[in-house]
Amino acid sequence: MIKRGDFILKKNMVALRNITAIFGDHKVIDNLNLDIKDSEFVTLLGPSGCGKTTILRMIGGFLKPNVGDIFIEGKNVTNVPAHKRNVNTIFQSYALFPHLNVYENVAFGMRIQKKSEIQISSQVEKMLKMVSLENFSKRSVTSLSGGQQQRVAIARALVVNPRVLLLDEPFGALDLKLRKDMQSELKAIQQKTGITFVFVTHDQEEALSMSDVVIVMNEGKIQQIGTPTNIYNEPRNAFVADFIGESNILDGVMLEDYIVEFANKKFKCLDFGFKKNEKVDVVIRPEDVKIRKSGLGQLKGCVASVTFKGVHYEIIVDVSGFKWMIQSTMFQKVGSEIGIFLNADDIHIMRKFEHSGEYGDYSAFSDEMYEVYENVTK
Repeated sequence: MIKRGDFILKKNMVALRNITAIFGDHKVIDNLNLDIKDSEFVTLLGPSGCGKTTILRMIGGFLKPNVGDIFIEGKNVTNVPAHKRNVNTIFQSYALFPHLNVYENVAFGMRIQKKSEIQISSQVEKMLKMVSLENFSKRSVTSLSGGQQQRVAIARALVVNPRVLLLDEPFGALDLKLRKDMQSELKAIQQKTGITFVFVTHDQEEALSMSDVVIVMNEGKIQQIGTPTNIYNEPRNAFVADFIGESNILDGVMLEDYIVEFANKKFKCLDFGFKKNEKVDVVIRPEDVKIRKSGLGQLKGCVASVTFKGVHYEIIVDVSGFKWMIQSTMFQKVGSEIGIFLNADDIHIMRKFEHSGEYGDYSAFSDEMYEVYENVTK
């Protein structure tokens, strides 16, 4: 770690350079470049088949890229086998040894390294305490709950002190409450150890709540890299805006700096630097939409469906054929007409990209709800 003035520049722990991976005739990773910094919790986020697990396996040495190089701590490890990299991996299945107790499962890696019994005992006890299993050392792993088995897998991976820990959707088999508990624990462990964690998930909430850096992927390419706050509040394109939470994404035109037109209305916004009359994507988060009485908003629409989500209602509103999603604590009656009001900072402008128009309209969901509602009321 290098300090310059008031800034701390972290060194690269992992670097991928011009990586391409091809399976059969399918290009899974397409000329990817990526830097992962030391001591960070980095999450690869994206839908199934986007290439995130392939990246993880290449870093771990389980797959070799067709093109490109992989560096760990500045050393080219592209041709170095997995067992000779200072990297460890936790898979969704945990892969614990059922014939060994908790202590021996955690100690296994150190025994392979031929460490002394004194070293093993000290380090295993330290790891079991870190994952709150210090009283479970003699237990059979088959007698443990899913969350406890997950902790054993984490302790076993960390006990050999890897420079990088790779985690491939490790919470996939856990129920929702346990997942949330383990997310908090894993983040605390990462902060305590200072080890670089590279985490793979398709769960947006999981990525946002745990990560220092989120890497959003689609179709073998990086769509955006940033902090959770930056990714959510300033999505780079329509895919990111739609994948990270819910978004209304409309076609718009930037008339001039700070003025955008969409839904046949002009709105003030905070964006600038676009060409005059440039076609853009307009992103509005559902929680930012204000509901007004019909006639008092900048737009008006008809409520198509209302779903109670616990802390808010999820309201689908038809505005001239475009279905908006609004999240509000105020209940609205299906079939009623409401007004929609937007402040300038509720509107985010993005440049058009190849998949513009594929995201952000809730017509498919709304049409299904219309059909259900009509059948019930007939």
